[in-house]
Amino acid sequence: MRLYQGAAIQEYDEDLFFRHNVKRGLRNSDGSGVVAGLTRIADVHGYVREGGRVIPDEGRLSLRGYDIEDIITTTREEDRFGYEEVAYLLLTGALPNEIELKDFLDRIGANRHISEGYLTQFPTSTLSTSIMNVLARAVLLLYAFDADPDDTSPEHEMDIAVSLLARLPRIAAIAHASASAHQEGRRAVIPSSDASLSTAETILQVLREDGCFTHEEAMLLDVMLMLHAEHGGGNNSTFACRVLSSSATDAYSTYAAAIGSLKGPRHGGANAKVVDMHRDIRDHVTNWEDEDELAAYLEKILRREAFDGSGLIYGMGHAVYTLSDPRAQLCKRYAKHLAETKGLGAEFGLIERIERLAPVVMRDVRNMNKPICANIDLYTGFIYFMLGIPEALFTPLFAVARMAGWSAHRMEELFGAHRIIRPAYNPVLEERTYIPLTERPLVFPTDDNVERAEDSGTGECEQASNTEGSNRERAQANNTDTIGEHAAANDVHDNSADDRTDHDHLF
Repeated sequence: MRLYQGAAIQEYDEDLFFRHNVKRGLRNSDGSGVVAGLTRIADVHGYVREGGRVIPDEGRLSLRGYDIEDIITTTREEDRFGYEEVAYLLLTGALPNEIELKDFLDRIGANRHISEGYLTQFPTSTLSTSIMNVLARAVLLLYAFDADPDDTSPEHEMDIAVSLLARLPRIAAIAHASASAHQEGRRAVIPSSDASLSTAETILQVLREDGCFTHEEAMLLDVMLMLHAEHGGGNNSTFACRVLSSSATDAYSTYAAAIGSLKGPRHGGANAKVVDMHRDIRDHVTNWEDEDELAAYLEKILRREAFDGSGLIYGMGHAVYTLSDPRAQLCKRYAKHLAETKGLGAEFGLIERIERLAPVVMRDVRNMNKPICANIDLYTGFIYFMLGIPEALFTPLFAVARMAGWSAHRMEELFGAHRIIRPAYNPVLEERTYIPLTERPLVFPTDDNVERAEDSGTGECEQASNTEGSNRERAQANNTDTIGEHAAANDVHDNSADDRTDHDHLF
């Protein structure tokens, strides 16, 4: 039936985008994003432009002008949790002094509690195979518990942001604990909220039923939250947040949409894929320290002869970063000691060798001379594994952390841009004469005659079946838009985690 084979699922030949000067995926031909707005929130730097050329550069992530490495290094040296300070910085544009930070922490602590009325509906009514789906519905449910949910004043927007920063960590952890208990036929044990705990500690408190976790574990999770808090306005979920905000809809609908975007495997789901790849490599490489054996297996992965057949080394490559991803470097720096403490030094060393050998193998197999660096996903899954965080929560924790960035971008769009985002699509269709229902044929042509890709600019029709095959071959050859933001092995976050593009480049 044409219901399942009609025009809605026809692919477009890439030549059509070129002929009509369409920036597919809002991306320029060199892989960089189309400039869609202005922001004072963050800067993701990975290259410089000189005379029309893209020059690779060391990666740098700045939040409100402050280097993320300086923020994390300083909070670690002072032995204090930093995610809440990062959230304050993103929301207000300024570093808090001691009084302001204490007030902010008190506000978050006061909002950790989830009302009994809410808990009677959540999470029992929101059991799902996806915690991200639960999170989106949980945020929408909070709309009903807001006395004036459609109020978009700055004060109310800030109150909602603080409320979600406080509650989402517990909601995500409770959703997983409840789902696990339901599957095992037991009642979930959920500890009472503790206003004195940091966001990282709050998450571990719910996940560890015995309440036992070390300070080092909580500090490492805090680093991960800071690294995922914000990554520029162009990544898919943040752009979705801005698109909805530009329509002046309510905050709950906006944040639920951002969560839905992050749920996509091309954006936020890369870290779990990396974990699967690491597991596969450990199973098939007998000597993890033998670089020749490891390189040979990486070559098999690239040639689609091993792992998932995608030809991607997940966790390598990024849409913006070229020489280095600062988030990956910080992950590696702070994860090494915990890995050694937990007896996982060999696994950590294997990941380091993958990071070092993958660019060489990719150069030889794909004849690539462009720089390739590890993105944050190469280490994220391993770190979460060390912390005992289940894979089902990898992307939800990404969402929990990114709530700070989404809130900042929503308010910047809502109060700074004052115009609905409304891009255009170029029509490529032929004018046709309407046929009365009784005159339409009851016997349909074959799929070969029905499935056509039309180009109104030339009037030419190409068989969709032929186009489909060529598109897949071309996409596989280019290794673009495969698993993305965070995901791609060679990720285009989106992933982003954000705009990772496993094997996606600017050149």
